[in-house]
Amino acid sequence: MKASRLCVSERIEKLVPYQPGKPIETVQRELGLTGEIVKLASNENPLGPSPKALDALLAQLPKLALYPDGGCHHLREAVSEALGISGSSLLFGNGSDEVIHLLGLTFLDPDDEIVVGDPTFSLYESAATLAGAKTIKVPLTPGDLAHDASAMAAAFTEKTRLVFLANPHNPTGSVVGKKDIEVLLAALPSRAFLVLDEAYTEYVTDPDFPQATEHVKNGAPVIGLRTFSKLYGLAGLRVGYAIAAPEVIQLVNQARSPFNVNLAAQVAAAAALTDDAFLARSRRENLLGMQQLTEGSLALGCRVVPSRANFLLIETGRPCQPLFQAILRRGVIVRAFASLPTMLRVTIGTCAQNTVFLRALGEALSEVSA
Repeated sequence: MKASRLCVSERIEKLVPYQPGKPIETVQRELGLTGEIVKLASNENPLGPSPKALDALLAQLPKLALYPDGGCHHLREAVSEALGISGSSLLFGNGSDEVIHLLGLTFLDPDDEIVVGDPTFSLYESAATLAGAKTIKVPLTPGDLAHDASAMAAAFTEKTRLVFLANPHNPTGSVVGKKDIEVLLAALPSRAFLVLDEAYTEYVTDPDFPQATEHVKNGAPVIGLRTFSKLYGLAGLRVGYAIAAPEVIQLVNQARSPFNVNLAAQVAAAAALTDDAFLARSRRENLLGMQQLTEGSLALGCRVVPSRANFLLIETGRPCQPLFQAILRRGVIVRAFASLPTMLRVTIGTCAQNTVFLRALGEALSEVSA
C-alpha cells in the first residue's frame, strides 16, 4: 500500500495505545508455562462474577439473537434506585472507558485543556488527544502519591474544560477528601466539569468519602463515572456509566453509538447490583487480602502506599521492568509503569493467590539488583 494512503490525522499519530495487563493465555504462550498463572494485574475481582449475575445471564441466553435495549431501561431503573438519583442523570457505556471517550467527543475542541494528576489512568489523555486538546499534568504529592488539589486548581485556565480525578486513584489507591473536592470546585472555570472517576468507590468504607452523586444532586458541575468491572466482577462484559445533570447526559448521549451496551452486560449488571451477599464477601476478602499483602511486602523490605481500592502500589527499591519480568517467569502477572520506575501495582487476590505472589516477589527481589 502506498504511504500516501496511510496519511491520518496528527491526533491519531500522537495517541499512545493503552497497555492492559498481560492476558493469562499470552503469558502461557510466550513463556511456555503450563502451570496455573496468577493474574494480579488488572484489578479484577478474584472471586469471579456475582452469582446472581450468572443466573440472570443463563436466563437470557435464548434472547441473544435480539438487539439489546438501546436505552438500558431495566439497568437504568436498577442503578437509579440503588443510588437514589433520577434515571435521566445516568448514561451507560461499553465500560467507563467508552464514557470517557464520549466526554472527550462531547466537550473538547482543539486547543481546549484537560487537567489530570500525574501519573494517572492513561485514557483521560487519550480522550483529549483525539479531540486535539492539551493535557495538563500535575504531579502527585510525594510520599503518599495523592492528588494535589491546590496545585491542580492553580493549573486551571479559561481553556480548561474537563478535570479528571480518579477517586480512589489509579494506580496509587489514594483518595481525595471533601475539602479538596471543594477546593477544586471553587476554582473550576465556568465552562469546565470536574469528572470524578469512581471505579473503585465501592471498596471505600469511610462514610465521609465524597460521592459524585451528592454533588450532582446539589447542582455542582460534576460528572461521576462508575463501573461494574471491579467489585461486581463483570470486567469481561464491559459496562460502566456516567452520573451527571440531565442536560449534560442528554448532550453526551448524542455522541453515543446505538446499542453500545450489550444484552448480557445489561442483565448481569442489574442482577449484580442486588447481590448483597457477594458484594459483602468481596469487600471482606479485599480487606483481608490487603492486610496479607501489606504485611508480606513489608516483611520483604518493601514500602506499601496506603490504598483504599482493591490493589496496592509497592515500592520495591528495584527497577520495575526486570522485577516484573522475574515475577512473570514465576507465573504471576502484575503491573509495572514507566512513570513509577521502582514500583509495582498488584491486585489484591485470594489468600492463595497472594501467597503465590509474595513468594514470587521474594525470589525476584533476590534476583534483581537495586
